[in-house]
Amino acid sequence: MQPVKIINTVKEMQEHSDLMIRQGKSIALIPTMGFLHEGHLSLMKEGSRHADHLVVSIFVNPTQFGQGEDLEAYPKNFNRDMELCKKKRVDVIFKPDAPELYPENFQTYITLEKLPNHLCGLSRPVHFKGVATIVAKLFNIVKPDIAVFGQKDFQQLAVIKQMVSDLHMTVKVIGAPIIREADGLAMSSRNTYLTPEKRPAALSIFESLNNAKQLIKDGVTDSNIIIKKARDIVNFHGDTEIDYISICDPETLGNVRNIKKSVLMAVAVKVGKTRLIDNMVLSP
Repeated sequence: MQPVKIINTVKEMQEHSDLMIRQGKSIALIPTMGFLHEGHLSLMKEGSRHADHLVVSIFVNPTQFGQGEDLEAYPKNFNRDMELCKKKRVDVIFKPDAPELYPENFQTYITLEKLPNHLCGLSRPVHFKGVATIVAKLFNIVKPDIAVFGQKDFQQLAVIKQMVSDLHMTVKVIGAPIIREADGLAMSSRNTYLTPEKRPAALSIFESLNNAKQLIKDGVTDSNIIIKKARDIVNFHGDTEIDYISICDPETLGNVRNIKKSVLMAVAVKVGKTRLIDNMVLSP
């Protein structure tokens, strides 16, 4: 395994990236909040395919957590993260602390007017302002040619692509497929919160998506019918609280009533205290 360079400051990261650029190397960035899993590793693999130099950022971004969310409890294991990065031939881990990225008197944020007004943005009103701001900062610090994000956070990916387009950023944003555990649960750092007893309830999310896929295949085009069946599947297990089940346009994220072309079905459910999200693109 190759050694991985750990960088903690903005100045050093920018200087390192400038050196790579002078040497003619392309840079791929994988932004993460740590507690890495196979989903993150698939993003690293994708990044390595597109660039010479691989940078993974590890930063639990406080500005994307609202009041009462799991900022303080968010799982961390940096030593394990570092070993996984070594195995994937990561060149640099950028691991700043919060004061490094949000110094005293910090006051500039990026907000989008439309995309955050759907799905997760309705129950997490500050979330995407925090996401857009930290990703823009990371792009300015790391100066990547490409950045890879998972499609499990479909709305996040849409927000970042819109920001890049609107602000004429030169970074190419790549969306990588959802990686699932053996039983179908979408991989997430928050899965570690789930007890074995709560696993069936968590799996009802994927079950509801597969059921919707079959209903559309059988000719059902009324999204209300599909959503009602999905709610029944999730609620059957108990100890679940549905945030949303939405069938929407994959570009605008606006609700779709009558399915005539490919749609996104997105689900957010609290299983106990653990908030899980998943999605699937469905085609009639």
